[in-house]
Amino acid sequence: MHNQQADFSGDLLFTHRGLSGPAVLQLSSYWQAGEEITINLMPHMSNDYLLQAKKDKPNNLLRKILQACFSKQLVKELERSLWPNESEVPMQQIANQRLSQIEAELRCWRIKPSATEGYRTAEVTLGGIDTEELSSKNMQSKKVAGLYFIGEAVDVTGHLGGYNFQWAWSSAFAAAQNF
Repeated sequence: MHNQQADFSGDLLFTHRGLSGPAVLQLSSYWQAGEEITINLMPHMSNDYLLQAKKDKPNNLLRKILQACFSKQLVKELERSLWPNESEVPMQQIANQRLSQIEAELRCWRIKPSATEGYRTAEVTLGGIDTEELSSKNMQSKKVAGLYFIGEAVDVTGHLGGYNFQWAWSSAFAAAQNF
């Protein structure tokens, strides 16, 4: 993430093409190809969730406990990668330390995306004319009189939620005041 940490919360959507949703869309403005991302799959669950589940439902399999929170398909993939040796072991037979380790991995799930969908599906783009090159009052170029830049042509990027639309409209209004 450009050697910086960016934290986002929000819905996460697992699609047939990969991850999506508000948190991922926001993160995509910072992510660089080849970088790993970390996802907390249990942000709203109590600490020691699995240890409590072991007490409450000792004969259940771990997958059954987590299917109450996640889709069966996601649990199947997580099981394959995080607890394959315990896939058929009842909760009561899994050591507390191992359950805590699995929960820690779910709270710090590391993946390395292979790519983004690119500009075809982009909601916001990065880059553009440096704001230092423009008048903040009317968006006119400081180097070329009569040349104006607005919206995504300017290197201004806000978070998702309408901020980029607001920037586009506001910069256009500022430029239009000269006409």
